[in-house]
Amino acid sequence: MNIYVTGSIAYDRIMNFSGKFEDHILPNKIHSLNVSFFIERLDEHLGGCGGNIVWTLACLGTPSTLVGAGGRDFDRYRASLEALGLPMDGVSIFPEELTAGAYIITDLANNQITGFNAGAMRLPSTYTFPSLTAEDIGIVSPTNPGDMQAHPRRFKEKGARYIFDPGQQIPVLSAEVLLEAIAGSFILISNDYELEMICNTTGKTRAEIRALTQNIITTLGEQGSTLDCAEGQIHIPAVPVSAVVDPTGAGDAYRSGLLHGLAKGLPLADCARLGSTASSFCIENAGTQAVFTKEAFDARHAANFG
Repeated sequence: MNIYVTGSIAYDRIMNFSGKFEDHILPNKIHSLNVSFFIERLDEHLGGCGGNIVWTLACLGTPSTLVGAGGRDFDRYRASLEALGLPMDGVSIFPEELTAGAYIITDLANNQITGFNAGAMRLPSTYTFPSLTAEDIGIVSPTNPGDMQAHPRRFKEKGARYIFDPGQQIPVLSAEVLLEAIAGSFILISNDYELEMICNTTGKTRAEIRALTQNIITTLGEQGSTLDCAEGQIHIPAVPVSAVVDPTGAGDAYRSGLLHGLAKGLPLADCARLGSTASSFCIENAGTQAVFTKEAFDARHAANFG
């Protein structure tokens, strides 16, 4: 059985500004804004939904295939993933583009200004899933809209279970694309706000969306998550953390734990509990790709869920 993780691959470049934006922006000149912020520190992290998910899966000892796009600067990212033993045949390289990048400036009040360059991510994947079978599992996480429409079709053609995770791409996906991808999916996963956005975009109620997919998982931040399945609604508590360092990427880590459980053939509620444990490690880490041992993971999971 193979796990296919389709989604974005990006560099996250975090810059810290030692002042406050409000002290350098003149309200009466907002129509002709021209500002410059002196940056004292820049940290680069590997990111992107697809990259984050395969990273945490590797930490859990579950191999997967990343399906996405990189640019001419992908070599550093490639080396990091290959060091984990991950195959790179699913990553399409476009030398004329840069790998997608998020450029985030944070001031002393934790206000942020973000620019995102889609780069290679805006181009459709060239990967053809040559070994895809009905025994495999896939996740369709945020990337370019074309791939988010094409990949669910591929999984359905082969009878493979897949998780649909539209996330931050919901605003650029049409109602038709969303409904087609949700219909027949094994799991629709989102946070509560995103689920409401799906309903608004498609004109469907939550009950109508529920009828299209086998299961719905809704993440609720520190409140945990809910699993809506054949057995009813099951609440999955969040795993306590020692410190909230950076919650960014916790949702991707949750998806990794979920896939890890599915690969082991566990009941879906147990898979979601593994997701809760995986997300806790990410929250305690700066950046979206936490490093932990399988032994530490198993100990924390047992302490919280037995």
